Amino acid sequence: MLQHIITNFLETCKHYHFSKSAIEAFTTRLNELDRFMINHLIESVQEITYSDLLDFVTSGDVSPHVKKVRVWTLHQFFHYLEFYKLITVNVAQKLPYPKPEKNDPQFLALDELKTILSWFITRSDSLPGLRNLIIVMLFAFLGIRLSALRSLNIQDICLAESLLWVREKGYIRRPLPMPQVLCIHLYEYLKMMDRKMGPLFLSKRKQRMCPRSVQYVFDLAEDALRLDKHLHSHLLRHTAATQLNQSAGVDVTRAVLGHRSRKTTEGYVHLNGNEYAGYMNRHPYHDEREASHA
Repeated sequence: MLQHIITNFLETCKHYHFSKSAIEAFTTRLNELDRFMINHLIESVQEITYSDLLDFVTSGDVSPHVKKVRVWTLHQFFHYLEFYKLITVNVAQKLPYPKPEKNDPQFLALDELKTILSWFITRSDSLPGLRNLIIVMLFAFLGIRLSALRSLNIQDICLAESLLWVREKGYIRRPLPMPQVLCIHLYEYLKMMDRKMGPLFLSKRKQRMCPRSVQYVFDLAEDALRLDKHLHSHLLRHTAATQLNQSAGVDVTRAVLGHRSRKTTEGYVHLNGNEYAGYMNRHPYHDEREASHA
């Protein structure tokens, strides 16, 4: 029913340089809208009401993330319909985004991180093993995003200045200082690769690593160590932020993570359980108890 309009909308999005992932998201959600309209006997976009859109956003057993993407898609799609005068009233204009569910923060304690790093270090005597160790270190020490890690090239490394140039959202390229231990492993890795250009991390097929290939690196450690947490890049990003915040503060952490807003960074830094336990042991109440028993 909507296929012709959807096709034109997607072509317009490509013309305005929407990302590939955005185009894919629009395609999936608009096809869902098309099926929703057919099932509810809605024959044209002019007949869609605000209530219909609310029903569509919440239809099916879907996650808050999917609901959010549906709302975003509807905002873009109905703006297009209004601009090209395919509708007279934009009923999606005030469609609210769903409130995100608050989850308990997940990050690794220092002992857990040391255990994971030790496991990778013992398997770093080969090129793939050293590659995996460096990948984990980049996430755990610098907190870089998965997309930034995948886009890294050999040319982005400056060992002489201990700098790594990363590409962030919006194609912004910025430098990150690297700890000495990471520079040492990178030096050995580059020497073993014997390449001067191209992707920093390659898969077995000699292609730039895809998200699934990176996750497989974590899955190996998770299974071997029988961790009680699911190991993934974002968990390590939270861990890096938490550890960095304790030693350098929120402002430095924000700069390393590449956040524009301090509030965004605060969502990544969490109270370390070990420090909390240490504080409780130093609580004045404990001093009073010890004095009373003396």
